[in-house]
Amino acid sequence: MALRLLTHFDVRADVLPSLAAEAGDTGVLETAYESLRVLNIERNGNIIYTYKDNKGNAVFGIYDCQTRQNEHLYTFEKDMQAVSCSVNSERTLLAASFVQYTKEGVRSELHPGSKCLTLLVEIHPVDSVKVLKAVDSCIWVQFLYPHAESHRLQSHLLLISEEKYIERFHIQITREDGNRVVIRNSSHLPRDRIAEDFVWAQWDMSEQRLYYVELEQSKSVLKCIQFWADESFTLMFEMPLDISLSGLRFKFVNFGYDYRQDQEKLCNQPSLCVFTNHTGSLCVCYSPKFDSWEEVTYSVFYLHKGYRKTFTAAPGSAGSHVAKGITFLNLGCLVAVYIPGHFLHLLNIQHPDLTCHSLFLTGSKMAAVLPPSPLQSLPGSLVLDCSSGKVYRATVDQSYLMWFLWNAARLDCDKMAALHCALLCGQDPGFQEDQVIQWICEHASACHSFDLIQELLIASSYWSVYPELADVDKLLAHSSVLAWNEEIPGVMLVTEELPLLLMKVYNLTGYWAKLNSNLEYVKYTKPHLHYHNSVVRREWHSLVSEEKTGKRRSTMYVRNILDNAVKVILNMETRTLEPRLIPLLQEEDRHQRLLVGLMVSELRNHLVRHLQCVEKKKIEQTVLDYISKLLNLTWCMLETIWRKHSAHPWVPRLNKHGSAAEFEVFHLMTRILDATNSLCFPLPPGFHSLHTTLGVHCLPLYNLLHYIDNGVLLLTETAVTRLMKDLDNSEKNEKLKFSIVARLPPLLGQKVCRFWDHPMSSNIISRNHVAQLLKDYKKEPRNSMIGKSSFPTEFLPLNCFIEILTGLESSHQALCGFEGQDNVDSEFVEEAALKHTTVLLGL
Repeated sequence: MALRLLTHFDVRADVLPSLAAEAGDTGVLETAYESLRVLNIERNGNIIYTYKDNKGNAVFGIYDCQTRQNEHLYTFEKDMQAVSCSVNSERTLLAASFVQYTKEGVRSELHPGSKCLTLLVEIHPVDSVKVLKAVDSCIWVQFLYPHAESHRLQSHLLLISEEKYIERFHIQITREDGNRVVIRNSSHLPRDRIAEDFVWAQWDMSEQRLYYVELEQSKSVLKCIQFWADESFTLMFEMPLDISLSGLRFKFVNFGYDYRQDQEKLCNQPSLCVFTNHTGSLCVCYSPKFDSWEEVTYSVFYLHKGYRKTFTAAPGSAGSHVAKGITFLNLGCLVAVYIPGHFLHLLNIQHPDLTCHSLFLTGSKMAAVLPPSPLQSLPGSLVLDCSSGKVYRATVDQSYLMWFLWNAARLDCDKMAALHCALLCGQDPGFQEDQVIQWICEHASACHSFDLIQELLIASSYWSVYPELADVDKLLAHSSVLAWNEEIPGVMLVTEELPLLLMKVYNLTGYWAKLNSNLEYVKYTKPHLHYHNSVVRREWHSLVSEEKTGKRRSTMYVRNILDNAVKVILNMETRTLEPRLIPLLQEEDRHQRLLVGLMVSELRNHLVRHLQCVEKKKIEQTVLDYISKLLNLTWCMLETIWRKHSAHPWVPRLNKHGSAAEFEVFHLMTRILDATNSLCFPLPPGFHSLHTTLGVHCLPLYNLLHYIDNGVLLLTETAVTRLMKDLDNSEKNEKLKFSIVARLPPLLGQKVCRFWDHPMSSNIISRNHVAQLLKDYKKEPRNSMIGKSSFPTEFLPLNCFIEILTGLESSHQALCGFEGQDNVDSEFVEEAALKHTTVLLGL
């Protein structure tokens, strides 16, 4: 199943055992079982439920989700149907509304002229009951909760009326005889009108916000009121919405479930809900009245992004009937759009720009994900199954997504969407990133529209630091894909820009400051601020080029860059918990360390420039974590492939033919190199040496030299030295070594030839030694005091030349402290020259 539902609360499993322990009467349990249902969920997560006892009385209880204990609140000794109930945070006051019907269907005697009765009850201890409303329209009740638990002497109660108004009652309480709570001046409770003439309202119990829609000049205007801990409230924003609510039965969201409504009729009405999360996102999900069963239209207003996306989907096969209405579920960074038995659309609300980052499932791909009964989305990814009384915590099922990637994803858009949904799970406990890495290693070349390895590197590194910094989504890329023009099968899309200048945010604290920051970014930031490595690429190529030509930058500048790289390597090592089988980070690899250090410097400057309110130490750690993650992902991909074949560390042996595991690692490294080169991303030090060593193992000489000449394989000092040491001087190996040495830069060639015991290497070493000595040579009168050559030869030109070299060596040693390297001196040169001449003459 694409979504996993974990039972958070089951009204029967969590309440009935407690009732059985208290009552001991099977008749009570039978009656309670039939009538038990959830009425409300308060801000602290406590769940209010009601049932009928064996006398028909309405009983209210509360389930504490922290202690997992039940508490009886109040018994109303009348046979009345409860509509709504709420209890204040101190559990001293209870408000409830009832529809007054007796078993015979006539009105109750309490207020025979009214349909709905709203009561306020003192329950600590149970004492007086006050009638707040006795009207013919239905009433819903909701206590306001402060941000911190406290023993306050005032509570505030919202009354929401079917007659399109909302009132707030101020209830003063006093304590008598110890802890006995009494309502002060209960006959005249102060009240104020919060809103009126609206057609739709939604309560966010977690953040204490009231959203509602008013019709102003035939336009739907969404408004929001924030209730504060100091008992005040503020109108936070107004936003015109181009939606039609005609045919909408007056509807409340999250004020409790109205069990009297006909669900078959509700599914053919417009649907509207508002979702937010802590990052400052604000989404309005809307589905108009169904005019045809052949297609379903729904819209999501991404107010934090400045546009609206309207989707049109075919709900199923021709002639299929949509028996249930559309359901929107808030899953944090995802919104699920769901019609039972037809489709499931997982919308990425954090990065909704491209349709390929949202997963659309139909038919057998969707599976039976959610119960078919009416569902109510609650904050914190909670879902209330209104019929069964169960509360679930909904999460994306990573195991299903991995099954989908392995077995069902055929199109690039499906692979991209499922990959991003899976990486979103990285913030959840129990996330197994190695499963994602394994799939990518096996399918590295499976996509034509994008590079899977690039997508893993960018997306996974992004999500690894996403929780650490605010606004990081504006500063770091989350995907390698910048545009997507392919259609998503089964769903059509229309995108419209929203007039954000009409949206006014009136308060800039907490969540609202983040929302306003998002709005300001959309309105005024052109182009976007995502970090890219273009500056790093130019500077890195410049540094590498200067090192090859012998030029040098400021020693302090280069040292700072290399120190940055050391910090990243240390950060990686502290996070590596288990021993690795692939040997990386075991050599200097100066070029890669320069690239790592440059990226640290540039990324840090980028974040500091745009996050001026964040302390630099936190930014520094975020940068180290981000680049460590990039390097570690590469390492993990190689580990994953190697562990398929062996549980033992890989030991490079050039005198053996490459194994199947080495062939597979080599080809994966080649793809990783191609992916990182285009992004100018660093690789773990030692990567190129390992890659070249595997190339010698796995490729014929012609292909090997072709890879080297085209820059795919780099001849690092470590790799070439290992090659010179490990391979014997067979004819095949000599040909390989000659070909390698001929392609080396002069300085590196001179170094590695010292490890090859061969006349050709002696010749190269001698030529380099002579070239160094003669670099500044000026012809001077011959010093007759120089002794003869140590070799008994009468070849006068050679004798003369050796005498000159000996004199130069003596001069260098006197002036500069010069000493021949590795016993390379004039005698070595003389011996090499004679041997080389002998070979040339065939003697």
